[in-house]
Amino acid sequence: MTLLILGLVLWTAAHFFKRALPGVRDGMGDAGKGVVAVAILASVVLMVIGYRGWFADLAYNPPVWGVHLNNLLMLVAVFLFGLGSSKSPLRAKMRHPMLTGVIVWAIAHLLVNGDWASVVLFGGLAVWSVAEMVVINSREPVYHRFEGGTIGGTVRLVVISVVVFSVIAGIHTWLGYWPFPG
Repeated sequence: MTLLILGLVLWTAAHFFKRALPGVRDGMGDAGKGVVAVAILASVVLMVIGYRGWFADLAYNPPVWGVHLNNLLMLVAVFLFGLGSSKSPLRAKMRHPMLTGVIVWAIAHLLVNGDWASVVLFGGLAVWSVAEMVVINSREPVYHRFEGGTIGGTVRLVVISVVVFSVIAGIHTWLGYWPFPG
């Protein structure tokens, strides 16, 4: 539990660093990017070790139908992650597609995992995403919409999303977590 929470705190601190202390971050130059990247990598390692090592009781019983909705939501989450850096005209429709993708990803996982470790991990990352959106919107109130994009960019995004979703499902299967019903 401690490592999981420490990982969440480090993740949050690393992501808020640029906005909380912009002068310090700017003063670090390119080295600052490396420091933040190492902190984020360390936070992921801590969260994975903490999550896998915490044999927590159930907080709730996930619904049986949750696995079906989970897979649909995961495909949407992967699409939203990709949308943030795509050449799709859909990119102009949403200010925070990647952070929204994190929220969708978290909800999807909470539909199929009812243990306390999952509540802390996925719930914590969902709360972080909302907080990140609030901070970005307050610090950068003017939103510069993406302009351009093509239908081909959207088609490419859909194809890449399906491939990435398949790879994620394959990794879950390899780790021993069958992600599909039955």
